[in-house]
Amino acid sequence: MDTPSPRTVYHNLRLLEQVNAATSAVYRQLAQEVIADPNVDLAWRQAIANRLHQANHQLGQKTVSKGDSY
Repeated sequence: MDTPSPRTVYHNLRLLEQVNAATSAVYRQLAQEVIADPNVDLAWRQAIANRLHQANHQLGQKTVSKGDSY
């Protein structure tokens, strides 16, 4: 599978709450691949890393508020 453009990966991270768990996992994995790719512009990698961090933080907050641990 070809990795989508950094712009697409960045925008897909905004959809994590709206997609099923499998699609969310794919979006997160693609984000990790882009972040790790030194050929991708640093500004895009930083923006994606920041958005992924925010999404992971929100997931953690949501999980904790339900009384589950993570």
